[in-house]
Amino acid sequence: MKLAFIGLGVMGFPMAGHLQKAGHEVCVYNRNSQKAADWEARFGGSCGATPAEAAQNADMVMVCVGNDDDVRAVMYGEDGVLAGVKAGTLLIDHTTTSARLAEELSERAGKQGSRFIDAPVSGGQLGAENGALTIMIGGAEEDVAEAAPVLAAYGKKVTRLGPVGAGQRCKMVNQICVIGAVQGIAEGLMIAQKADLDIPTLIEVLAGGAAQSWQLENRAQTMADDSFDFGFAAQWMYKDLGICLDEAAQQGVKLPLTEHVHEVYERLLEQGMGRCDSTVVIRDLKS
Repeated sequence: MKLAFIGLGVMGFPMAGHLQKAGHEVCVYNRNSQKAADWEARFGGSCGATPAEAAQNADMVMVCVGNDDDVRAVMYGEDGVLAGVKAGTLLIDHTTTSARLAEELSERAGKQGSRFIDAPVSGGQLGAENGALTIMIGGAEEDVAEAAPVLAAYGKKVTRLGPVGAGQRCKMVNQICVIGAVQGIAEGLMIAQKADLDIPTLIEVLAGGAAQSWQLENRAQTMADDSFDFGFAAQWMYKDLGICLDEAAQQGVKLPLTEHVHEVYERLLEQGMGRCDSTVVIRDLKS
């Protein structure tokens, strides 16, 4: 298929590469043109000077950028994706955004004869590089069925949750669960380290019981080691939790743990830790 991929960050770069390696004809766009040139040199394919140029004649357009404003910047305007796509093109947004934006984009795409699904991902940079992401989708059943075989190039699990917006709301639940586990591990490690417990042994024991989680097995040791120069950045988790809290306000529900951890990240960002792995919350407990 002819595909366009907009956004070549730590996730998008390998995701677009998997599509090209799967045999598709991929045209990429990145606001840093050197990154697009590097991708083309590594994987083949081609690159466009604007999102509109990259999207011309594409059967599907994937977007993976930073936030709601970034998505609007590449989708709208005379150089945006919507200005370049042909009728019938399927637009797939992998960015973690508000559900309201997903619904807005679906409406805008529909008015000009295109289609849209929201498809945020989980699995981080490693999952993107290994082609093992979990993809949570909101959209029409027929559109998701069309996209699923293509998304399988980098998605180990591709699941429709409901209509447009459902994918983003599922990602919100994902992030809330993740930070709940991370905050719990951080607090547990405070006791473990004060009591001089052997951390590797502790993790092995806990991983065999009800406390088992991906965060425990993959991040507890690095948290204990005060190592955070990798992984999903704290600034992005802060952004994601803000989206969760906005959604909660719209639904009239309270999320006290999410509010607390969002405030923790705000303090950490003010201290210059925005690029640290999101498990850096443990430092707030030590301050």
